[in-house]
Amino acid sequence: MQQKLNDIYKSVGISEEVLRVGNQLEHELKERFLQFDETAEYNQMKVLHAMQKNRVSAECFNFATGYGYNDLGRDTLEKVYADTFHTEAALVRPQITCGTHALALALSANLRPGDELLSPVGKPYDTLEEVIGIRPSKGSLAEYGITYCQVELLEDGYFDYPAIEKAINEKTKLVTIQRSKGYQTRPSYSVEKIGELITFIKKIKPDVICMVDNCYGEFVETLEPSDVGADMIVGSLIKNPGGGLAPIGGYVAGREDLIENCAYRLTSPGLGKEVGASLGVMQSFYQGFFLAPTVVCSALKGAVFAASLYERLGYPVIPNCVESRHDIIQAVQFGTPEGVIAFCKGIQAAAPVDSYVTPEPWEMPGYDSDVIMAAGAFVQGSSIELSADGPIKPPYAVYFQGGLTWPHAKLGILQSLQQLVDAGVVTREQLQNL
Repeated sequence: MQQKLNDIYKSVGISEEVLRVGNQLEHELKERFLQFDETAEYNQMKVLHAMQKNRVSAECFNFATGYGYNDLGRDTLEKVYADTFHTEAALVRPQITCGTHALALALSANLRPGDELLSPVGKPYDTLEEVIGIRPSKGSLAEYGITYCQVELLEDGYFDYPAIEKAINEKTKLVTIQRSKGYQTRPSYSVEKIGELITFIKKIKPDVICMVDNCYGEFVETLEPSDVGADMIVGSLIKNPGGGLAPIGGYVAGREDLIENCAYRLTSPGLGKEVGASLGVMQSFYQGFFLAPTVVCSALKGAVFAASLYERLGYPVIPNCVESRHDIIQAVQFGTPEGVIAFCKGIQAAAPVDSYVTPEPWEMPGYDSDVIMAAGAFVQGSSIELSADGPIKPPYAVYFQGGLTWPHAKLGILQSLQQLVDAGVVTREQLQNL
């Protein structure tokens, strides 16, 4: 059997030396992988319990059209999300087009002219800059008279509590906390650390709304930010909670009054959650959410595998191979554009879709530099599927995430290494020393 497996790896371009290194690392990581399996089992039971409690039935998968009045599947799914994340309410809709849209929705629904938005975790993700108005854009919060304040992180990437206390004022209405690192080399934050930050902020101003951008973080731990005081958590269904099956969509879960505001903003004042047909995507939404804990587990195995490999080759990785995981993203800092590009070519070559395509850097909307993206996905832009991307600017870091199955994640990392070897970025001598 092992020889057959070696032969099929060879047939897709993986050299004997690269495969040897990969198999050696996989064996060494077995105990760490078991920990991910245990977290997945806990989260699987949590989702299953929420589905059973809310009496999910075959009728929930029916095709609703038009206004979508009394869409049983849509309304039940929102209860499932709320129960899973331990919130009062949730809005889970195909009309929410992406994670940035979900964040923009939550912000614009709950901020008013004269209010101030505070980020205590430094610079937000690139695409949120235009939503806020840091970079001018049509329809930004700045155009509506909503101001923005940002507190830079300390050198270790964590929170500057004295500066945060100083920044909170009578205008501060909403605090946005980005759980994942985005295109930065700071740490991603644990649910525990996020809870500590929220507690600190609430002691200063109890009525402030604390929102967590939960993208890439769902089901990585046994707790979610909503378990530690977040008033809203926000995410995309083509990331973790969609389980690779959701074809579109986003969610906002949290306090009932805040979610009601989001519903009125998404549809129309006076209509809110009552309208918005599910258009036949409900089965994918339910089944994807059901599979999400085990899919996230596969992605985490891939992330640790990548961290272990590239750290041994001498590249800075965030997080490193022994640190606890708080999202599915693995950053590898190559220091050169060639390293980033070769890595992404390897991920693309491992894809089930468009494996023959060569990714190239391009001027992607919403970003301030050229970006390269590798993603041969069943769902366009789905970053719970195996994917990698990064801005072509210093420190030339690539961000790897996803993998619906562990074997596919493993292949992607082996292909990335093979491309780096073939391009001369990694030498065969380096491989032999691993």
